[in-house]
Amino acid sequence: MDVDSEPTMEETILVGEDLMLGPPSPLIPPEIASHVLEGVEICDGILRNLFLCLQINDIEPFCQDEIALYRQCAEKRDKEIRQRLQDSEHKLGLSMPLDEAKDRASQLQSEITTLDRRMILASGIQGIEGFRQRWSLHGRLEDTKKRLESLNHGIAKRKKEEEQGSSNSKRWFFW
Repeated sequence: MDVDSEPTMEETILVGEDLMLGPPSPLIPPEIASHVLEGVEICDGILRNLFLCLQINDIEPFCQDEIALYRQCAEKRDKEIRQRLQDSEHKLGLSMPLDEAKDRASQLQSEITTLDRRMILASGIQGIEGFRQRWSLHGRLEDTKKRLESLNHGIAKRKKEEEQGSSNSKRWFFW
């Protein structure tokens, strides 16, 4: 065996479609967007560098660092936003008037039903366009389900606390 030869590893070349691995970026409802996005790195500078690199080089293999940096930043950002969305829904369940919280839960459930139906329709679309629609819908569906679950946990915790508070305030004295 030649001393100078080293085992070669295949190098993976990232392309734009590699940014579509994992769930898509979450959609943020406008009513809670301001505090969900506060202080989150939105990766705009890194994305600008990626587009600039693609514009200059015209092909993806010359922009590996930019693609990898954007993918890493976007994954971190999306994870943080998803957690904040769930935390926000939980807090709403704890603090909103109960009727409004139940209405919000009904709205989220309705959105889940609509997304489920759209997902069924998208299953008939062939090719890359079908994949993109299913990928996007699946991500939105999962995010909405988790938001509803967090909202319901907040509502349940609140009900439990209210029941405990009302049972403690009622005292029966026997003479």
